[in-house]
Amino acid sequence: MEKTQGISRARFLAGAAALGLSAAVLPAGAAEAAGRGLRHRGVVYTVGEGESPGTAWSAARMRADVRAIRERLHADTVDVTGDGVERLTATVAEAAEQGLHIWLQPTLADAPEGEILEHMAECGRFAERLRRQGASVDFSVGCEFWLFVPGIVPGETVLERVKNLQTGNFDPVKMQRRLDRFTAKAAKTGRSVFHGRLSYAAAQDDRVDWRLFDVVGIDYYSFHRHHADYVRELRTYLRWGKPLAITEFGTCTYKGAPQAGGMGWDVVDYEKGEIKGDLVRSEHTQAAYLTDLLSVFESMGLYGAMAFEFVTPDAPHRADDPHKDLDMASYSITKVIKDRPDDPRSRWHWEPKEAFHALARQYGRRCDHSQ
Repeated sequence: MEKTQGISRARFLAGAAALGLSAAVLPAGAAEAAGRGLRHRGVVYTVGEGESPGTAWSAARMRADVRAIRERLHADTVDVTGDGVERLTATVAEAAEQGLHIWLQPTLADAPEGEILEHMAECGRFAERLRRQGASVDFSVGCEFWLFVPGIVPGETVLERVKNLQTGNFDPVKMQRRLDRFTAKAAKTGRSVFHGRLSYAAAQDDRVDWRLFDVVGIDYYSFHRHHADYVRELRTYLRWGKPLAITEFGTCTYKGAPQAGGMGWDVVDYEKGEIKGDLVRSEHTQAAYLTDLLSVFESMGLYGAMAFEFVTPDAPHRADDPHKDLDMASYSITKVIKDRPDDPRSRWHWEPKEAFHALARQYGRRCDHSQ
């Protein structure tokens, strides 16, 4: 998972679930999505430095992963996110070479505002070059700015901002004003360098001026027992009259994880590096949740949906010790197996989980029907 200041992307997601902020008041009367079936089906692929030498970014590994996303997962889209312009651009270039649709979303956290915008602009310029060369590219200016960008919510780091949000140590009016200001600045920066479809990945309850963007992007982690309840909730995002992309959806790998939504990660004692309590690993639970949601998205004819996420190198699977099986707290559709489980420098490989195979079947069927 993407790492910043020692906190994983899965932990970032907890902020949205814990806020309890009111949903945006959306204008009435916009249209439902036209037609049926997703336009783009894919997976989130995070690039970053890694937490240890063994999980550091590797160009060779990335190339193999992108091929697997196309050939084994049968996805037509990859959502490339994380930080580091060279890592991001190398990954999207490989995805373009493999014929995948690209959703590029640079996410530089805990840096000065100017650095975040320049990081975004450099990635946007590269995305525009690919688009002009004929690649299929959407560009997202970022993800959940209130959490990643200093100065919107009190706190110097993501972890501090999460704590302040959870404890109510912030002014919601000032927060929204600062968020609106930065979002507008990010959209302007994105427009200045990229001339294709522009988007942003918001948490479910975020208030966003979607007039700034071409595609509404939502990180979606709800749990409902009936498909109709998902549809009812998702329709609120269609009222803007713009295409809707589910920029993240997924769950962890234990019984009860879907009910925890974006808080599913919160089962790890990070000081001990162990799973808390006596969780029951269940790849079936993860697979069933993902395929149920995918069926909803397909039935609504949404613009796209990207499962979170392809691989989480820093959450390895341990079949021999459930309390060391950090993969249970991961949203990844693959499980990481280390050659030497207790060695941070150990070589590792991933193996598909049930969720991988279930998505591959659904993605593959859609590919067959479209030919």
